[in-house]
Amino acid sequence: MEESNKTIVTEFILLGFQSTHSLNILLFIAFFFVYVLTIAGNAIIIVLVLTSHHLQSPMYFFLSNLSFLELMITSTVMPKMLVNIITGKKTISFVGCLTQSFFYFLMGSTEFFILAVMSFDRYLAICYPLRYASIMNSKVCFQLLLGSWTGGFLIILVPSIVTAGLPFCGPNIVDHFFCDSAPLLKLVCADTSLAELVDFGTSCILLLGSLLITVVSYVYIIIAVLRIPSAKGRKKAFSTCISHMTVVTMYYGSSIFIYVRPTKGNVLDFNKVGTVLNTMMTPMLNPFIYSLRNERVKDSLRSILKKAMFVYYHPSIDHA
Repeated sequence: MEESNKTIVTEFILLGFQSTHSLNILLFIAFFFVYVLTIAGNAIIIVLVLTSHHLQSPMYFFLSNLSFLELMITSTVMPKMLVNIITGKKTISFVGCLTQSFFYFLMGSTEFFILAVMSFDRYLAICYPLRYASIMNSKVCFQLLLGSWTGGFLIILVPSIVTAGLPFCGPNIVDHFFCDSAPLLKLVCADTSLAELVDFGTSCILLLGSLLITVVSYVYIIIAVLRIPSAKGRKKAFSTCISHMTVVTMYYGSSIFIYVRPTKGNVLDFNKVGTVLNTMMTPMLNPFIYSLRNERVKDSLRSILKKAMFVYYHPSIDHA
């Protein structure tokens, strides 16, 4: 009788950021601005890599895929959050919530594999420059990309199945601005120790495993760079890695704080801050980090802008 009287949850309420109406308007404007910049910046990176012959190399191939993942991660979370802020209607269906959670973690997991692949790519470029082109051919690049997507899918498959099979029978208020794993597990009306253990285990494997690849790659990179006799050569070699190292530091720092922790129950407010960094700030900053420190990207952008201006002012010549 007690089991039959339990209500099955059909929708959740995303609590989001609890604030006044005036502050909600400011939050909407700020987040909308961040979202537009994120979409525009990452889309520009993708277009540049696809259209510029100067950027036809494995490094930029993986960078364009990283930008695509940034677009998808942000678009998985922010449109729904913006609608909730401006309308005040904070509900999301049960299926919609689990779908949002699945795609967020799929894109995020794949991104960590891509970051590890990018560090391995830099290792080959600096430590084996003469063999780099033959090793990192187009076939190998596509295989590494496919492996990253496959790894991202497999690493979240078990946690997703476990969470979807848990009983949600009330309350239905998610203390977050999207369907993250920790606040969802707090709403389960059953023992969640197995689900938390699975989450913790997969987070450790994904984050610490991919971080280990990155760290080992950069140890060999540093050793190789320090052996370069000229200071100019060392600076040039390091400059190709600075942008990637900056992004890696931001991603791994916030993600390890949020997810590699056995107990997540009483720090959801800190999780919101870390998730804002992962889903909004880092995706917005990535295009600037890579473009501002990369002459090839800046040159390609200038070239495309010049062509666009020429076509705009001389349409008849273009059509001819």
